[in-house]
Amino acid sequence: MTAKPRMYGLDFSTMGAWAFLGALCLPLRPAHAIEISAGDWTFSASGNVNVHYIHSSCEKETVAGVAGGLACIGAGGEDKTSSISNGLLPAALAIGASTTQNGFDLAVTFGFYPGISTNDGSPNLGQGAASRNTALGTTGIDMRQVFLTFGNDRMGTFLLGRNIGLFGSDAILNDMTLPGVGAGNGNYATPSNTSLGSIGLGYVYADWLAQINYTTPDFSGFKFTIGVFDPLEPVGTPTTSAVPESRPGFHGKLSYENGPVYLSASFISQKHEGLTDAQDFDSFGFDVGGKVTFGGFEFLAWYYQGEGIGTTALFLLGDDGAGNERDSDGFLAQITYKFGNTKIGVNYGESNLDRASGEAISDLVETNKKYTVGVYHSLTENLTLLAEFTDVKAEAHNGLENDSSNFNLGAYLSF
Repeated sequence: MTAKPRMYGLDFSTMGAWAFLGALCLPLRPAHAIEISAGDWTFSASGNVNVHYIHSSCEKETVAGVAGGLACIGAGGEDKTSSISNGLLPAALAIGASTTQNGFDLAVTFGFYPGISTNDGSPNLGQGAASRNTALGTTGIDMRQVFLTFGNDRMGTFLLGRNIGLFGSDAILNDMTLPGVGAGNGNYATPSNTSLGSIGLGYVYADWLAQINYTTPDFSGFKFTIGVFDPLEPVGTPTTSAVPESRPGFHGKLSYENGPVYLSASFISQKHEGLTDAQDFDSFGFDVGGKVTFGGFEFLAWYYQGEGIGTTALFLLGDDGAGNERDSDGFLAQITYKFGNTKIGVNYGESNLDRASGEAISDLVETNKKYTVGVYHSLTENLTLLAEFTDVKAEAHNGLENDSSNFNLGAYLSF
């Protein structure tokens, strides 16, 4: 009997960790955050609180789970469960301070991201089927942002600290489910702080990385960012066989914006150290896409491809455990239409994972895919009421399939 879809070396119930998704309140906040001037410094605060009723319909608990699949499986004998939870974003409070000294613009940012679900361990994990949502539980704070910036319009800007990564960031930042839920995060008998949105279902999660980046000034709408980040171990590698990475990872992004048109491309690269030279492997991925607005319509598409990148999270299932890379790709397509204070939209995404060369056919996930239909109504400038329906399907290389769906109603208040 399978309580949760599993991954090699990692129970899929832990994948709530990869749904600390986004917390990308920054692009959703109003143009005027709270600002207070004190001497030469300006202090600011912005954030959100979002709460949703989420009902999930999962596969029965007796159904075998696709390894790495994102369709949920029943838990504790229940395949239909409900929760009052955060969506793709936890709640957020971002505090900043900025000034100008000797011609340089200086700033620091601290981002605090609490959830509302009971999580006695990691704030991003459900408690697991063996530990129910009970009285006397607590939630936690996820500290995703701690960074400084310095520069000016002539020289460009340096960013040092912990912030969202570059690869895959534009896809999640423009996902219509960002203020909502999208794909639920497993069985809601054991709620996590965040849902999946379209993570692993059209793009790989950008994650929050310790990094040092440089961004050029704006050249007629073009900007380029290049940087290094603290290298990550492949997900699921046993600690007894993990080898510290000997060099940083690299990432970069090129973007262009001109009125209703936005285009971007990004890359990520990292070398992984194995116990032997034969187990070393390189990860490289890129994405490309954009969006265009025409009247009330917005059309969006992003595509990614990688070798050794894996699926859903960075370097998750990226190799076969012996240093042989698995190829992956996927895309997210979206159409929204806004009339008055209401926006309706639909998006479809899928993420594909190939087997490594010579790897046997197994229950390893081949495709995770989903569609979401949503309605988003701005009751005020800062308050959005919304409803979504999402259907998820996971398919394995051996033909095994899992299906699930979820429906959510909620509110998103930003400041």
